Order: sequence, then C-alpha cells, then structure tokens
Amino acid sequence: MPAKELAITKLKIENYMLIATISDGQIVSIPIANFSRLRGASEDKLNYFKISPSGYGIHWPDLDEDISIKSFLSSL
Repeated sequence: MPAKELAITKLKIENYMLIATISDGQIVSIPIANFSRLRGASEDKLNYFKISPSGYGIHWPDLDEDISIKSFLSSL
C-alpha cells in the first residue's frame, strides 16, 4: 500500500511515547520529547487530541500542535 493511502487509525499515549496504529496494521511509536509543544504538557492536554478524518494527522487543539503520519512513518 503506498504511503499516501496509509492512515492513523488509533493513537495512545503511554510511557512518554505517542503510539500510533496505522491502517496497514503497523504500530509505530515516537517519543513525546521529539515535539517541543507536547514535551511539557499535562497528561490531560496530551490526551485531548483529534485524529483527522482522513487519518493523515493528529491535532492537539489546546497545544496548537499538529503531527502528520509522515512523522510516524519516517521513524520506521
């Protein structure tokens, strides 16, 4: 499946990591420390996010942060 068709289907935050489930079944994690706006955020603010309808990205409204699926796929 080409990367442009992949989507984030689920995200959980655990042990200072963003853990994304990708539509092809991969589970990919990235350290929260990689993102300055997320790094010092409270647990409540970290857990208030929205996955875009296309699954292309994740948005944290309270933190003004957006992370695209490319960030997860480039960590593979």
